[in-house]
Amino acid sequence: MNPQNTVEIIPFSPDLKDPIKILNKEWLQKYFRVEEKDEIVLSNPQEEMIDKGGLIFYAKYNDEIVETVSLMKVNDSTFELSKMAVSDQAQGLGIGNILLVHCLAVAKENNIQKLFLYSNRKLLPAIHLYEKFGFTEVPLEGGIYERADIKMEKIMP
Repeated sequence: MNPQNTVEIIPFSPDLKDPIKILNKEWLQKYFRVEEKDEIVLSNPQEEMIDKGGLIFYAKYNDEIVETVSLMKVNDSTFELSKMAVSDQAQGLGIGNILLVHCLAVAKENNIQKLFLYSNRKLLPAIHLYEKFGFTEVPLEGGIYERADIKMEKIMP
């Protein structure tokens, strides 16, 4: 990553409704398929995430939104780290690190005690990133996402 090209983390706003859908559909179609649950949440991020107490963040690099992540509220102390997606041209630049650092800081500020996520073991770079940030594997319940074959969580210090 070129130091002159800084990454800016920006929160969701109604005029930024599309990037979360575009970025997530891009990787889902590449590796899996867009499930009905994905379509509902990604088409209505305001109603499905924000209005329910969740947060969405974007990483802007070279004046372009290249990555997204959300914290979906389960209850006051537990959130799901979800809908993390990076554009192909921004992969390998370390922007996922920056977004995760931001999410963990926000979780701490908001007294969130546990973050969890669903993923797939074939997404090795993602699994390694989560492990690097202290997420560990926990038992996976069925029926969440067809593509999920691993659940990870992080208990916040």
